[in-house]
Parts: sequence; structure tokens; C-alpha cells
Amino acid sequence: MRYDYFRPHNPTNMEQVLQYQQTHRQRYLDELLDLLRIPSVSADARYRDDVLRCAQAVSERLAQAGADRVQVIQTAGYPVVYGEKIIDPALPVVLVYGHYDVQPPDPIELWHSPPFEPVVKDGYIYARGASDDKGQMYMHIKAFESMWKTGSLPCNIKFMIEGEEEVGSPNLEEFARKHANMLKADTILISDTAMIANDIPSITTGLRGLAYVEVEVTGPNRDLHSGVYGGAVANPINILCDMISSLHDENRRITIPGFYDAVEELSAAEREAMARVPFSIDDYKAHLGIDEVLGEAGYSTLERVSIRPTLDVNGIWGGYTGPGAKTVLPSKAFAKISMRLVPHQKSEDIMRLFTEHFQRIAPPYVKVKVTPHHGGEPAVTPTDSPAYRAASKAMETTFGKTPIPLRTGGSIPIVTMFEKVLGLKSVLFGFGLDTDAIHSPNEKFGIFNYYKGIETIPYFYHYFTELSRKN
Repeated sequence: MRYDYFRPHNPTNMEQVLQYQQTHRQRYLDELLDLLRIPSVSADARYRDDVLRCAQAVSERLAQAGADRVQVIQTAGYPVVYGEKIIDPALPVVLVYGHYDVQPPDPIELWHSPPFEPVVKDGYIYARGASDDKGQMYMHIKAFESMWKTGSLPCNIKFMIEGEEEVGSPNLEEFARKHANMLKADTILISDTAMIANDIPSITTGLRGLAYVEVEVTGPNRDLHSGVYGGAVANPINILCDMISSLHDENRRITIPGFYDAVEELSAAEREAMARVPFSIDDYKAHLGIDEVLGEAGYSTLERVSIRPTLDVNGIWGGYTGPGAKTVLPSKAFAKISMRLVPHQKSEDIMRLFTEHFQRIAPPYVKVKVTPHHGGEPAVTPTDSPAYRAASKAMETTFGKTPIPLRTGGSIPIVTMFEKVLGLKSVLFGFGLDTDAIHSPNEKFGIFNYYKGIETIPYFYHYFTELSRKN
């Protein structure tokens, strides 16, 4: 078997890999903390230089880990960092996807420590991007380093790490089409999801899609004095609240005509299997600080957040919100609304149905404008592929138990895009937890999870190479 540079590789040499990881354990943590100090917020143009600086930092880390052809490739937005290690063209190729951009840190005042000054406390790393996705992305770079530096890389690996995931990856499809030959692989490995618990490993096998819109309701042509005009002119904020309230019925079903037409209904056997997933409703409520849950009638909490579509207001504003009082009847009111979709629903169809319905229910004393933002399609990944079986076997090796296949409620729109453009299925190999507070103040990532990911990933490569040869 031929390897580049005639470097001797022993794919089964996991003892040396684990020893290398143990030796460099503190450095692995320090390097992640350095990355977390870069405020790579893709949604806010004020952070543009920081996002570009983070791309450069990731490329340098890839090169230091041993990757070849490391490039910072420009797109119409933020760049994609690419690197690879091809040890033998006859061996399988794994394409690793991750992202280096992060969510905005707002509201800053709710953070216990500055979001871009990482703090290690009680076994967790607290910082924006700690779990989503810098910590999980960086596990792959360090796992690769530990394999390459010990001569234990069993197959080929490519990295594609983007900087626009948190704004819907608007330029990634064009990038993938343009560089399809460079990105050729046998599977895609993604760590941007969560496990059930540290002692209950799981692999995500389904993701909901997303349709995101912004609505604008306009009443009078200017803000008015609420004493002079109140009671005679429609208040856009009141009207918007009424319209939003009407989008659910008393059973928390969405009232948009046609919304459920394409929804896949799971069989009784599938729902029964979901019910066997370890879950405590009391712990769930305690963690969130709520007395009771709320959702679509007839479905459990786990079903509501995974196999059922949703509609939620993500932000609402209008009128005067400054200190003190200002008796104003506003001219406009706004809201941002997201709809999570399940298999067979399509984001364009749902955005159209929402727009038509929202305009139809608008009373004559206001004008309504709906602006679609980014969308993404639901995804279900196979559990019988060599890649999934390799991931399952890898987790079983390091956790001591077989991971549970699990559909979850988040969205990673690029999963269906990769299948369409590159013809590749993905393995959603996440090591975070739902309690990591991603997208929220005080985001965190367990140090256990970080190191466990670095430990487990090399086993995936070993088993995937072994299973691919058998197939």
C-alpha cells in the first residue's frame, strides 16, 4: 500500500494516538480558548475583520496539525477554510464539515462573564461558540493531528470549515458546486449536534428544516400622540399581536391552511421507540425554570421538539422602548418568525403559505409586508451505512455503550444541500449537550465532551476504513 512521503502508518495503533492526546491535552484546551477569544460573529458587519481573522487562525491550525493544500478560499461572503491529507487515493475519503462563525452574543448583560473572554469553570468552557461550533469543529482538527503525528491515519481526510453557517450558509452551495471535484468524498462527518447525556451517547439521525420570515405591519403614516389618536386609529403593535396569536389554535396547532399537508406522520411503532429514549420531564422543567410545558396536543415533549413542525416568534418590536414613558401610537410594528419543518415539508412552500395567509388575515386598517429570509430543508440520515455504523461503533468503544439513534429539533440546512450537490450522506456526530445554551447567554461546552470527541473521532476513521473495505 502506498502512502505519501512513504510515512509508515498503522491504522490500529490507537494506544499511541491516545497517548499523544494525553500528552498534549492542555495545549488542545489552550488553543481552543484562543479561538474562542475571536468574536467571529457573521451576522453583524461590525465583526467583519474578526471573522476574517478567525478564518486565518483556523487555516493556520489546520496546517500545523499536518493538513496539506490549506487554503482560505473567498466566497461572495465570508471565506471557506479548506485542507486535506490524501495518504492513498485508493483509500476512503472523509469530508469534515464545521463552521468558525458564531451567533451574536446579545443580550450581553445576561452573561456571567464576557462572551469572548472564555472562562473554564466547574468542568465547562464558557464562551460564545464554545459548543456551537468552535469546540466541536476543533475536536476534528486535534483528532486528525493525533492520528497524523503518530502515523496512525487510516484513510484520507478533507476539511471544509465555513464562516456563514449562523446566517444560513448563503454562499456554501455555490462554493460546493464550484469545488465539487475538490470536495469528492465517501461521506461527510459533521459535529454540530448534541447527545442525550454524557452517559447516554446518541447520534442524530434527523433534523428539522427551517423557514424564516420577517413581517412588517404599518398603520398611520407616522407615529401619533396616543391621547389625541388612541381609540380612533389602529395600533400596529396591537394588530400584529392579534395576528400572531391567531396563528395557533387552542390545541397549539398551526392554523395556516395547507401547513400540515406534507407532514410525515410516524407510525405507532416509531413513536413507541422514541418513547423509550431516556427522558425526565421533571428534570427538563427544572433545567428551564418552568412549571409546565406547552405544545401541540397529542404529542410528547420529545415528539414536539423533533418530529412535529413549529411556528415561533423570535423577536418583536415597535413604538417606544427607551427609558421612561412616551405616549406614542406607533406607525409600524415588526416581528421575526421561524417555522421548523419536518420531512417532506419544503421551506419555499411554507414561506409562500405563510405569506399568503398573513396577508389574507390582515385587517383593512393596516398594511402588511412579509420578507422571507433563509430557509433549509429537513434531513433524515441513514442508519445502515458504513459511516453510521462506524460512528456507532466508535462511540460504543469510548463510551462503553451503543449510542441511541435520535431525531432532534434543530436545523442544519447544508445537510440536504450536500446530498443534492455532492451526492453525499452525512453523519451527525455531535458531542455537545442540549444544556450547552447554544445561541443563548452563558453558552458552554464540557471539557469532558471536548476531550471525549477528540478521543472518539479517530476510532470512527479506523472503523469506517475497515467497513468500507468490506463493502
